[in-house]
Amino acid sequence: MEPKKFTPYPSVREEIKQKKGLSMKVSKFNEFLIPKLLFICATLSILVTFGIIYTLLKETIHFFGQVSFIEFITNPNWTPLFEPQNFGILPLVAGSVLIATIASLVAMPIGLASAIYLSEYAPDRVRRIIKPILEVLAGVPTIVYGFFALSFVTPIIRYFLPEVGIFNALSAGIVVGIMIIPMIASLSEDAMTSVPRAIKEGAYALGSTRLEVAIKIVVPAALSGIIASFVLAISRAIGETMIVTIAAGAMPNLTFDPLQPVQTLTAYIVQVSLGDTPFGSTAYYTIYAVGMTLFVITFAMNIIANWIAKRFKEEY
Repeated sequence: MEPKKFTPYPSVREEIKQKKGLSMKVSKFNEFLIPKLLFICATLSILVTFGIIYTLLKETIHFFGQVSFIEFITNPNWTPLFEPQNFGILPLVAGSVLIATIASLVAMPIGLASAIYLSEYAPDRVRRIIKPILEVLAGVPTIVYGFFALSFVTPIIRYFLPEVGIFNALSAGIVVGIMIIPMIASLSEDAMTSVPRAIKEGAYALGSTRLEVAIKIVVPAALSGIIASFVLAISRAIGETMIVTIAAGAMPNLTFDPLQPVQTLTAYIVQVSLGDTPFGSTAYYTIYAVGMTLFVITFAMNIIANWIAKRFKEEY
C-alpha cells in the first residue's frame, strides 16, 4: 500500500495574493458594469421625460388643429362637454391659482414657523418626535384629505358662513395648505440647519436673543432654501388632484371668490378621464391641452425655484 502524498497547504501569503487577485477582478468588473447601469438609468429617465413631452405635444397640436389657440387663452368660458362648446382655459387656470393661493396663505407661515421652531427652539428629543410626525403627515393619501375637507372643514366654514355651498374653493385650499405644510417645514428646516453654527454663536456673543438670531440671522442665511421650498410647495398645490376633485366642486367659474365652487386643471382631467367622453373627439383632446398647460405651469415653477435657489444661495 503506497503512502498518501502530502499536499502542503498554501501559505498565508499565497492566500492573500489569491484573494487580492479575485478582489481586483471583481473591482474591475464593478468599475466596468456600474457606470453602464447608472448611465442607462439616467438615460431612461431622460427618455421617459421626452416621451411624456412628445405625447402631450403631439395630441395638443392635434387639439389646436380644431380649436383656435387665441380662443383657448382668451375665452372666459369652458364648456367642452356641453353645447355650445367653449374652450377657454382661463376658468381652470383661475381655479388652480385660487386654490394654490389659499394653500400658500395657510402653509407658508405655519410651515416656516414650524421650521424655525424645529431648527432653533426644539430640543433634540422633541425634534426627533415632531419631524417624523410631519413626515407621516406628508404620506397621508390625498383622497383622505379630500374627504377630510368635505366632511370636517366644510361644515365648520358653513357654520360661520351659512350661505356657502357644500363645494367651495376655501375648504379645498385650506386642506391643500395643510397637505403641503410638511414639505415647507422639512425643506426649510434642512436649509436652516445647514447654516454654520459659528454665525449663530457670533450673534449670541453680540447679545442677540434667540428670536433675533432666528429672524435676522438664520432665516436670511437660509433664504434660498426657504424660497425654493415655497415655490416647490406651490407647484405641488397647483398639481393637486383628489382634494380639489372632491371638495372644490366641478364648476369651471372664472372667479377669485373663495366661497364659490371652482374647477382646477387636474380636476377637469379626472372628470374627462372617467371614460364617458368619446375617443378622438375634440372634448377628448382637451385632456392633453389641459395637461400641457399644467405641465408648462409646473415646469416654469421648477425653473423659478432653481433660479431663486442659485440667486440667493449663500456660500460659507
